[in-house]
Amino acid sequence: MGIGNQEAIKQLHSLIENVDEKLKKSFQNMHQGYPTETLLRFLKARDWNVGKAHKMLLDSLQWRVENEIDNVLEKPIPADLYRAVRDSQLIGMSGYSKEGLPVVAVGVGLSTFDKASDKYYVHSHIQLNEYRNRVIMPTATKKHGRYVGTCLKVLDMNGLKLSALSHLRLLTSISTIDDLNYPEMTDTYYIVNAPYVFSACWKIVKPLLQERTRKKIQVLQGCGKEELLKVMDYASLPHFCRKEDSKSSRLNVSRKAENIFSFDHVFHQQLYNYIKQQKLSLWKQDNQSDKGPSM
Repeated sequence: MGIGNQEAIKQLHSLIENVDEKLKKSFQNMHQGYPTETLLRFLKARDWNVGKAHKMLLDSLQWRVENEIDNVLEKPIPADLYRAVRDSQLIGMSGYSKEGLPVVAVGVGLSTFDKASDKYYVHSHIQLNEYRNRVIMPTATKKHGRYVGTCLKVLDMNGLKLSALSHLRLLTSISTIDDLNYPEMTDTYYIVNAPYVFSACWKIVKPLLQERTRKKIQVLQGCGKEELLKVMDYASLPHFCRKEDSKSSRLNVSRKAENIFSFDHVFHQQLYNYIKQQKLSLWKQDNQSDKGPSM
């Protein structure tokens, strides 16, 4: 890191120390003990312009406070509704790369977003982001003895149709949340199982993406298995990348538990149980406070 970059981080450190206590508390939740690395992400997102990075970070912290993002992991979606969200917003975690980065899989082509209102899809997406940042990555950091602050994303385009563009408003909303509040969290986006129609959709979506995001996208041949095995072990391959004749993100699995998008998959069970436990812990704390100190 150059001297100029170090100075930029130092300046942003000084600026963020002057925010009010609510924003400071939210920043602690954001950085999870790694403030410098977090400031670095915002500086990268604004091409090392300290003033712009400072505004971006302040806006993000204000967004967190106004929308109670620090408490989002204490607000479970009802189980039946969460299952419906998982059946129509296909996303999950399949394992880790050889460098210890979480591997997030997204079933772009077969996500229908038609079983719940938009607010639940957005709420679930934010929960996934916060769980990744507050639980998954800190655990990986501790395991590997070095900071893990990014992930890999494998985007399955199988089943993609032009009608998917009808979800563009919702997807743009989710993408904007990520760009403004979770910048530089993805190391590489791998696109696999791209059908012929992908080219037409890409021409529409590409201009909507940040330039720094477009540079991270790699379109792989077929299911991408050979290329992905260079960066992750077979056990961490998403189920839709394990066979050359992969037909479906949702159905081409021998056992239900192998479908990383399913509510029944271990990742989603751990996530949902974590959120329920956080809610229970909060309830116990509130209940204890209401009782007051024992005499």
